[in-house]
Amino acid sequence: MATALRSIARSLRKNNIQPLNNSRSFLHSHATSFGFKEVREEEKSQMVGNVFTSVSSSYDLMNDVMSGGLHRLWKDRLVSKLNPFPGMKHLDVAGGTGDVAFRILENINSVKNRAMLDVHDDNLLEETKIYICDINPNMLNVGKKRAEERGFGDNKSLIWLEGDAEALKFEDDSMDGYTIAFGIRNVTHIEKALAEAYRVLKRGGRILCLELSHVELPVFKELYDYYSFSVIPALGELVAGDRESYQYLVESIRRFPSQVKCLNWSQ
Repeated sequence: MATALRSIARSLRKNNIQPLNNSRSFLHSHATSFGFKEVREEEKSQMVGNVFTSVSSSYDLMNDVMSGGLHRLWKDRLVSKLNPFPGMKHLDVAGGTGDVAFRILENINSVKNRAMLDVHDDNLLEETKIYICDINPNMLNVGKKRAEERGFGDNKSLIWLEGDAEALKFEDDSMDGYTIAFGIRNVTHIEKALAEAYRVLKRGGRILCLELSHVELPVFKELYDYYSFSVIPALGELVAGDRESYQYLVESIRRFPSQVKCLNWSQ
């Protein structure tokens, strides 16, 4: 094991793969970054849009490949923590493929959940509204197609909207819940997206954010860096025919603030 880790470390140094350290404000730094590159703020949203347009058709497949299917368990846990209920108004941002929204709807409609909540009023279920908001129309098209395949095509609880996380087109205090999974690191101004999330939430509403961040243990960190920078871009090229987009996705994870800094957002 020690020999293998030394070999990995040498490979990382040889390829100059190092996490980017920046002493500036993490919000400002992220706001002007595209992976490890510094770009003008007005350029970032277009560049990120191009990435997700490119990967939209293979996005969920690549998530399975990259995480070994773990992203499914993480999303299940996210929805479990949300504790959805019939009649709720929920906003899922950057969720164009529908992965989180489908889980929320299935949880609400499940026989077990309805029995636990003693829900017999079908009108209450019909009042459930799950808004899937994504800035990229290609991702939304993938989600709508998946909804058809899962028998949700005519379900009026699912509402698909093209929109910007930094400028939501919803009224104040209008949502019972807000989720964003693997999306917050791609917005240009994280603080604006969070401010919008809190604006649209009702008093007592819940915001849940699922995101990839940093590995702190040295042994696993070296393995994680090797896998991220050497394996994932190669898989992107092999499976999706797009190495550059997955190189960006890996870099955007490294540019994302640490878990400790993320906790400070809510304080």
